[in-house]
Amino acid sequence: MEIPIYQADAFASGLFRGNPAAVCPLDRWLPDATLQAIALENNLSETAYYVPAGPDRYQLRWFTPTVEVDLCGHATLATASVISEVRRETASTRLTFESKSGELLVDREDGLYHLNFPSRPPESCSANPHLLAGLNLAPAAILASPATILASQDYFCVYESEDQVRSLQPDMARLAAIDRFAVIVTAPGKDCDFVSRFFAPSKGVPEDPVTGRAHTTLIPYWSKRLGKQKLFARQVSRRGGEIWCQDLGPRVRIGGRAVQYLEGRITVPLQ
Repeated sequence: MEIPIYQADAFASGLFRGNPAAVCPLDRWLPDATLQAIALENNLSETAYYVPAGPDRYQLRWFTPTVEVDLCGHATLATASVISEVRRETASTRLTFESKSGELLVDREDGLYHLNFPSRPPESCSANPHLLAGLNLAPAAILASPATILASQDYFCVYESEDQVRSLQPDMARLAAIDRFAVIVTAPGKDCDFVSRFFAPSKGVPEDPVTGRAHTTLIPYWSKRLGKQKLFARQVSRRGGEIWCQDLGPRVRIGGRAVQYLEGRITVPLQ
């Protein structure tokens, strides 16, 4: 059977920036093993799959090359852009996605896609010894995103400067041995409110270029620290990305652009 496949750069100011995600529309769910095998073959940080579930409503799942994840921002943004701009399945400016992290809304406004996700403010935690050894530079503070039934915990490491965050050269083998999903590192920005990076080597993603799910924790932290509801952020990976942020209390808005890169078809055995 043939499946359409698209690739878009999310949270990107232009092509070859931001975070690339693959998007595969389906008319029904395929076996999990097939979905995982396609994601491994794509070898991107995430491949998103969606199935229509009603007018302007879709079921949505995300896979790294090695595991299914419960929340992914950049692949959600990429999916919304494919539905709206490429396949033109709807003229609505709001899409609703049913996911393992509950109902997720995406609004299209002024050339940006705004993800409406649950807020996950960081909380105090004990640090795994592999964390400090893996980062090679001690942060000023170590917190963690909260543990919930639907979302995995990430370490949340705060540094004093953007230069420190940019200079990090983590030992990925050490970070792969930590007791949480991933590591978020962050600091005040020079030309933005804050910067971040995201490492998840145990999940097949040594460094994610731009990470929507991380901003469900970054936004409430920096909103409280800076006393601002609206913020502008950069993820300072090699590709780089721009994120327009808003703290809505129990929810956050995570805004960005999407740039289309690839369209094609893949062939898999009949299911």
